[in-house]
Amino acid sequence: MPTANQQLAALFAQMADILEILESDRFRVNAFRKTSRVLDDMAEDVAGIGPDISSLVQIDGVGKGAAQRIAEFLETGKIADHTQLMDQIPDGLLGLLNISGLGPKTISLFWNQAGVEGLDDLKAKLETGELTNLPGLGKKKLENIQKSVAFAESAGGRVRLGQAMPMAFWFVGQLEKLKQVKQAAYAGSLRRGRETIGDIDVIVSAEAKGAAAISDAFVALEPVTDVLVKGATKSSVRTRGGMQVDLRVVEPRQYGAALMYFTGSKEHNIVLRQRAIDRGMNLNEYALTKGNKIIAGQTEQEIYQVLDLAWIPPELREDRGEMILAEKNELPKLIEIGDIKAELHAHTTASDGHWSIEEYAAAAAHRGFHTVAVTDHSRGQGQANGLSSQRLEQHIKNVRVAAAQMKNQITILAGSEVDILANGQLDYPDSLLKELDLVVASPHAALTQEPKKATDRLLKAIDNPYVTIMGHPTGRIILSREGLNPDMKQLIAAAAQRGIALELNANTMRLDLRDTHARMAIEAGVLLSINTDAHGPDHLDQLVYGVLTARRAGATKAGVINCLSKAALAKWLRGTRP
Repeated sequence: MPTANQQLAALFAQMADILEILESDRFRVNAFRKTSRVLDDMAEDVAGIGPDISSLVQIDGVGKGAAQRIAEFLETGKIADHTQLMDQIPDGLLGLLNISGLGPKTISLFWNQAGVEGLDDLKAKLETGELTNLPGLGKKKLENIQKSVAFAESAGGRVRLGQAMPMAFWFVGQLEKLKQVKQAAYAGSLRRGRETIGDIDVIVSAEAKGAAAISDAFVALEPVTDVLVKGATKSSVRTRGGMQVDLRVVEPRQYGAALMYFTGSKEHNIVLRQRAIDRGMNLNEYALTKGNKIIAGQTEQEIYQVLDLAWIPPELREDRGEMILAEKNELPKLIEIGDIKAELHAHTTASDGHWSIEEYAAAAAHRGFHTVAVTDHSRGQGQANGLSSQRLEQHIKNVRVAAAQMKNQITILAGSEVDILANGQLDYPDSLLKELDLVVASPHAALTQEPKKATDRLLKAIDNPYVTIMGHPTGRIILSREGLNPDMKQLIAAAAQRGIALELNANTMRLDLRDTHARMAIEAGVLLSINTDAHGPDHLDQLVYGVLTARRAGATKAGVINCLSKAALAKWLRGTRP
């Protein structure tokens, strides 16, 4: 379940959005947004402080009004102001914020001057052209909005991995508290680490006599708003956020078979079932049987073993050759979170981050990292407070000072996330790039370029001798922006020739490289760099999503530069530069 900080940050951000849609006092909008940022970036759990206003106002950036609302939430689980604001706008308006290119001001314009109250209204009026006469909306902008709507709808009601996993952890944790429950785990595409999730599957093992009590407790959990199905062994609910959660209660002897079946994928399961049939057995969600005799079912491991296979990690269960490797006992030892020892792409207050160089380094050292790179935005990213050449020169000096002061705790490298301009040139001259320890070159603008132009653009950037890592190559935002569609084979081949790494950006909104591209890179011998693109302390927690995606690609620690020792990483970095 999201932490109190995350829940409160979301509530304050939503109140700011509503106030902006209502064209309310700009001061209140800014105040709520500031409070949201403060809470989102806090390392300390505000729930641990408790609803004491005198203590809450001691938090830097939290005023008395915000403290009162935080205390109210900690005591009651809600904020009255939020409820009142929600009542002032149509239910469908906030959903429009999920569409790329639509902010509160544009949504307010649509609502107040065109009567748009939700997605269906917006689609209809875009089709009829009723919005063309609204101020500030030209034909091109409306066409882009229409494309964004179509792209968002093509996602099919799915949510991002990072939205579903905290909710799944929470449900599993709550069910594990029940005395009737022996084991509980989430399954489905979430367990396989897919980047988007349709719904959450939870598998619980319990004796048959306890199943009804588990189901009763499940449908009564606090986030549940609608009970879709309720039975002793099968129940489905919908949460406040619209997520569907399905529960299956099975007997302990069936748990492994059920977990395997509901984890999937469908293609993987079909191959497994056929393998069982070839051996005179039958495999379903309850057991592996031969005739009327149960051969295996309590654990996944025993089922795979009976079928003459090594246990296959869930992330690999996509029928992409994993069966052949499992049969030969040649599955890779997949990378784990604990293997990561360096963060090589993060932002500080020098650009659009919310922590200082020292705070960033200390947080990484606390996690056991030996190296961090400070990679603030380059000058082309004006909206992200990108650094001019002069500011970068001073920033490098600041990084060097911090590095000297903290050399006994962690190595701090001076880097930059440098924009790849539309023509493929980098945002700084080589004379400045050579002063850095590493360069993460990323596309941020002109993300609708046709594939050949995008490919040529990124190839030109890779060819720059000072580029160390190609950052999030497509620039996509999952379920919101498609981004570039370059020829990844060409990019990977160029990266291999240059000896640079390709980034797997772990931010749950990016996961770029995606799993299929990361697999291509691994097969070509190109090293990955798994980075969180952190802008504050909590963002380092996004690492789990990058590692899951890398595991889906078959990555091992040997293929990821963030897993290198301090000395090996330093040597590798030197080898990428002239």
